[in-house]
Amino acid sequence: MVSADAALFRPVRAGNAFEETVERLLQAIRLGVVGAGDRLPSERELAERLGVSRVTLREAIRALADAGYVVSRRGRYGGTFVSESLPEPAERATGEIDAVTFEDALCLRSVLETGAAESAAARTLSPADRQHLTGTLTEASAAGLADYRRKDSRLHLAIAEVTASGSLTTAVADARTRVNQLLDRIPLLEPNLEHSNAQHETIVDAILAGDPVAARQAMAEHVEGTASLLRAFLA
Repeated sequence: MVSADAALFRPVRAGNAFEETVERLLQAIRLGVVGAGDRLPSERELAERLGVSRVTLREAIRALADAGYVVSRRGRYGGTFVSESLPEPAERATGEIDAVTFEDALCLRSVLETGAAESAAARTLSPADRQHLTGTLTEASAAGLADYRRKDSRLHLAIAEVTASGSLTTAVADARTRVNQLLDRIPLLEPNLEHSNAQHETIVDAILAGDPVAARQAMAEHVEGTASLLRAFLA
């Protein structure tokens, strides 16, 4: 299994080191890779993995702390921790959405995530893989409205992780970030969440049963349902 944090905490490009460091840290938080209240890796480790100086990393962390996403604690058990309560997404405001960009994001997600489900089901999963899938499924199913988007994202990343493809996990994380920016513009509807949780269970069951066709079909139905909601509210 290729971990999602390895996919996200990868070297940034030198030209926009600060901005991309902020982007990667926010991705890890918003996609649930580092959960609410959890500690980020140490400054030394993060700086090495992102390929930035510790000065740049500290500036990025300070910016996220000022925005309410992380808190820094001193002492033996100190470090940088994800805030227990995250700010409301800025995207929930207003603004026109380019139709081409909108459909591009939905198409990319559909291709990547249906392929990830199919590939995961085609593999012989280790006990750790299987536990990872069932654990993230349980967390998503039990999540309240405030945490649902992150737990949902984390489950979808887990499916990509158990394909053992780091490139695919990275691509799914980036695509999911784009889709979440759209989802943050529409309300969370409890009946839809119940349906989504049922679909999640069907997807994971198909993967665990080693049925690539059923896994792909279940994921296709799931992402199309999300696309339909987004088109209804935003298109």
